[in-house]
Amino acid sequence: MTIDGKTTQMDVKELENDGLKRRYEVTIAADDLKARRDAKLEELRKTARIPGFRPGKVPLSHLQRLYGQNTMAEVVDQAINETVQAVLSEREERPAYQPQVDLAGEEKDVEKVIRGEADLTFIMDFEVTPKVELKDYSSLKLERFKVTPDEKDIDEALANLAKQVKDYEDKDGKAEKGDRVVISFVGRIDGEEFEGGKADNVPLELGSGQFIPGFEEQMIGVKAGEERVIKVPFPEDYGVKELAGKEAEFTVRVEAVQAAKESEIDNAFALKLGAKDVDDLRRRIREQAEAEFAQMTEEELKRDVLDALDAQYDFTVPEKMVEAEFQQIWHQLEHQMKEAGSTFADEGTSEEEAREEYRRIAERRVRLGLVIGAIGEEAGITVPEDELHQGLIDRARQFPGQEKEVFEFYRKNPEALMEIRGPIFERKVVEHIVQKADVSEREVGREELEKILAERHEEGAKELKRGGKKTAGGAKKKGGKKGENA
Repeated sequence: MTIDGKTTQMDVKELENDGLKRRYEVTIAADDLKARRDAKLEELRKTARIPGFRPGKVPLSHLQRLYGQNTMAEVVDQAINETVQAVLSEREERPAYQPQVDLAGEEKDVEKVIRGEADLTFIMDFEVTPKVELKDYSSLKLERFKVTPDEKDIDEALANLAKQVKDYEDKDGKAEKGDRVVISFVGRIDGEEFEGGKADNVPLELGSGQFIPGFEEQMIGVKAGEERVIKVPFPEDYGVKELAGKEAEFTVRVEAVQAAKESEIDNAFALKLGAKDVDDLRRRIREQAEAEFAQMTEEELKRDVLDALDAQYDFTVPEKMVEAEFQQIWHQLEHQMKEAGSTFADEGTSEEEAREEYRRIAERRVRLGLVIGAIGEEAGITVPEDELHQGLIDRARQFPGQEKEVFEFYRKNPEALMEIRGPIFERKVVEHIVQKADVSEREVGREELEKILAERHEEGAKELKRGGKKTAGGAKKKGGKKGENA
């Protein structure tokens, strides 16, 4: 076989060719490996500086004693990589992932190879990417919902804003949970004031968790003008190491006790939120609602596209890809269930049933990923650098204060950019399909849309549990994450 223009002495035996699975035994002659090693040593001799020898005059046999085994190890590694690619190319195989390579024989056999005394034999295992026979997606019938916010939606949004943006007024009597106190305080540890432990006229809503645990609870019942000493320990995991776990004492003076009152929706309220007046505030709320509804309906249209493609295609997918996808989903599920403190019993299922369900989601994701990739390739869809860069910016914004570290991570790990490139590519392919498909538009109200989506997702979850293929985005569990794109 010829590799990089050079003839390599090797033998390739096909051990398995079953469905997508491939397994080959590859043997490279010891003479070929020694020739590669000697060529490398010859290059090394030109620059090697070894005591007792002039540059370029070191005997090859001496270099062999000094560097032979290390050089042969490099040769073996390089030979395996080159040979794997050559085998794939010669047989026109498209591996679904990097082939797994295992050296044949025991450790003593490998040592003989490194000494140049034996042929190198290794096994390469992989699955091929299935060929996707694309079907006509221009005949797909899809429905796009169009939602126009009505005055009732705007009124509800304004009412919610009024509850969130509270006004306070001074009150007589003791502070209760939900009240706001305005305090001045001095904090001390072992009788000494510490940095950052002193402030004046600080507003604090009792029960908000704004201060360290135990502080706000001890402020319940204070009155305006009262002075109180609060003793409380800093948490062990407190952000300032010098304070973490230490007992602190705060001398607190209560400047005011205030009760919350719901804001009146007037021009003053609108100004507080950055609008000119109430009419301007309503206009902004409407625009935001329209954008949110548009995003919601586009996400639903995307699910419909994926469901339609899932109904069109049914082919075997690489087991290892499904396993990798499943493990990612399962790890995320376990983390979210731990955070929520929920169990499979709480969700009315068992771990075994959940594993079956999420493995079906994983298989669907892999199959749809291959279909999306094939459609995108046929349509010549790519992700331009400017879109990829914007996607990277959007990802960095998800980590406020750590943007530089995020950019540095992706710079050092180019392969991780697939996490950003993949969703952009998928979105562009879905948009391409929608442009070609038969799409009707249906105007609905917010409540009607929410009812439709809830019914669809409930039916999708039931279908998935029955082992069916079609599911509107996958099942959703309280402790888990909806199977997006599943």
